[in-house]
Amino acid sequence: MIRKGCLWAALLALPFITVGCQHSGLRLTSAKVDQVLGQMTREEKIRLVVGAGNEKFLGYGSTKRLVPGAAGTTAPLPRLGIPPTVLSDGPAGIRIDTLREGDPKRYYHTGFPIGTALAASWNTTLMEEVGRTIGKEARAYGLDLLFAPGMNLQRDPLGGRNFEYYSEDPMLSGRMGAAFVRGVQLNGVGACPKHYVVNNQETNRKDVDNRVAPRPLHELYLRGFEIALRESHPWAVMSAYNAVNGEQCMESRRLLTDVLRDELHFDGIVVSDWAAPGWRDAAREIHAGNDLLAPGSDEQCRELRNAIAKRTLQEADLDTCAKRMLRFVARTPRGRGYKASNKVNLEADAAVSRQAADEAVVLLENHVALPFQSAVHRIGLFGITSYIFISVGTGSGNVKSRHTVNLLEGLSHAGLSVSSEAARYYRAVVADTLAGRGYNELGYAAIPEPRIDSALIMRSALTDDAAVVTIGRSSGEGADRNVYTDFLLQPNERRLLHEVAAAFHQRGKKVVVILNVPGVVETASWRNDADALLCAWLPGQQGGDAVADILTGRVSPSGRLPLTWCLQYADCNTHDNFPYDYHGPKAIGNYTKIPRQPAIKNVHYVNYEEGIYVGYRYFDTFDKPVAYPFGYGLSYTRFVYSDPKLIRKDDTFEVELTVTNCGKAEGKEVVQLYAPLKGLRHQLVAFAKTRRLAPGKSQRLKLNFTSRELSYYDEATASWKVDRDIHNVELAADSRDIRLTLPLP
Repeated sequence: MIRKGCLWAALLALPFITVGCQHSGLRLTSAKVDQVLGQMTREEKIRLVVGAGNEKFLGYGSTKRLVPGAAGTTAPLPRLGIPPTVLSDGPAGIRIDTLREGDPKRYYHTGFPIGTALAASWNTTLMEEVGRTIGKEARAYGLDLLFAPGMNLQRDPLGGRNFEYYSEDPMLSGRMGAAFVRGVQLNGVGACPKHYVVNNQETNRKDVDNRVAPRPLHELYLRGFEIALRESHPWAVMSAYNAVNGEQCMESRRLLTDVLRDELHFDGIVVSDWAAPGWRDAAREIHAGNDLLAPGSDEQCRELRNAIAKRTLQEADLDTCAKRMLRFVARTPRGRGYKASNKVNLEADAAVSRQAADEAVVLLENHVALPFQSAVHRIGLFGITSYIFISVGTGSGNVKSRHTVNLLEGLSHAGLSVSSEAARYYRAVVADTLAGRGYNELGYAAIPEPRIDSALIMRSALTDDAAVVTIGRSSGEGADRNVYTDFLLQPNERRLLHEVAAAFHQRGKKVVVILNVPGVVETASWRNDADALLCAWLPGQQGGDAVADILTGRVSPSGRLPLTWCLQYADCNTHDNFPYDYHGPKAIGNYTKIPRQPAIKNVHYVNYEEGIYVGYRYFDTFDKPVAYPFGYGLSYTRFVYSDPKLIRKDDTFEVELTVTNCGKAEGKEVVQLYAPLKGLRHQLVAFAKTRRLAPGKSQRLKLNFTSRELSYYDEATASWKVDRDIHNVELAADSRDIRLTLPLP
């Protein structure tokens, strides 16, 4: 009979080598890592580097015993005083279940804007506060490590997981990611930037070989990780599913040890992405420096045991990973003996989410339509998504918040009324759709736009003061976006916009379009129907309130685009080397791989033929027309830049300037600093955002950068070189709105 105190040890030992129930008397601490490692058996080391698995793996990997709905756990080793730790997704808020076994109470958590929206704020101080708030909830609910932020580059606008990522630019991605990590880790909870590296598509994501040259690899795809690691020191990094230049990331010693640890000086643990053992080679992963094989299985334990016995894996490699895992466990809340409280302040955290959403909204067009004037009291509210706002993406980016504020509610909270006839129609469609098709009532998935009666639109135009039309799109893990059904508006959406614009414009009334979307959609063919166009992204649980804040002028829009909006998808330099038109089976979760023969371009392999010319680096360098440039966004006020200065101290540069609000409304301004680089028109080297400035007020801003931002990766010497041909830097409102030029000393 197993004694209760030794239950974990008994489960741990079966069906493997028995380690016994005798407790060593040790309790793991950061100071005792070497001592604990010295007392570990080989089997215990293997257990530590292989995740505790899922419900079927010996019964003890079940997160239901610790935090229901978390992604997984590490294995406990009670003999050595090593507790389990709990790992969770969390780029837009923690992703766990709301119920606890035997407890009728629901434990909700806060849904924040998606990564792209957070980056659109260009506000690192706010981003750190978002991370701090998410980390606080993580600690309260018993989590030890958050799989966030998503740090991959938005190489192509149709990338299915772009919503989790920040930008097409590595500087913006790196600095925003670093701020998020700092905030999370202020709570003593670890953050884990992902997915290292070159994880830019979901189609066949576990098997695709991304073939990229050294210069773009270092300047674009590694650079954001480098900045985040240097500025925030995350506890962990998650390795990607995909291969890079013929080598699986999780099995690449070159990427995980030579580059990540030796070149980028990372000193935390590397966690694999979630995949079944049949995809993987456990011994190669450990040798590469992948410290935690997740989610973990008994098969991987056998693989490691056999590899060491056959000497295809050195025990020293296992020791290295085990030691790093011990250091990780010792610094976690559970490792330090913290007991989860399950108490959070959802109201206070919702206020942070709303502020983040406020600053994320990008005003794309405004033809004397916004903010609504005092004569606007009643709104004709159209578009199914107005009534069921899409808050976050699906998959690992999902969040189970208590409620998502839709636009109908947001307008009501702001004191505006909505046409009751349109509201009745759309709310009935929402109710029927949710009941009949199983859509998530929290608004994670887009409901197809229904065909509304033209007569209803005409009646609304007679009685309502202005029209608001919302276009909705969802996005999620496991599939890339489709150019035909996602990037382009659908027939019912086009018809709705055209009829609303015709009816309201005939009576001299304004039409505002809201884009509740994860990323770029085509706007050039229809934007003239709109008097104002707002991109709200997927703005988290307070989305409806945030959009109402902008519409009413309570908040002046200060969001700026973190990626270029192309006119047509075919204009993108990556479109020939991205699976935008692939309709075959996709490798999602642990499903069977797509057969490798015959090899399919953009499915089994992708050639990054565009090199360094991604996003604005392409459009600006070759002077290609765009719908909206990188860094673009309108305001309700006007800012003037003046009195610039540049000071150089060795390899460090500091730019100062004065930003003055010369308009009639309060607002914030984002100042962007660009410099040319070998082969490029320019690239972002620094940015800063002002505080809220009242009309007539000024702020002195400082922007810092180093010689590294003026360097390119020289493939001939495999080293970074400063571009000596750089003579000026540019202060700009966006990548095509250069306000001031400064000579570089």
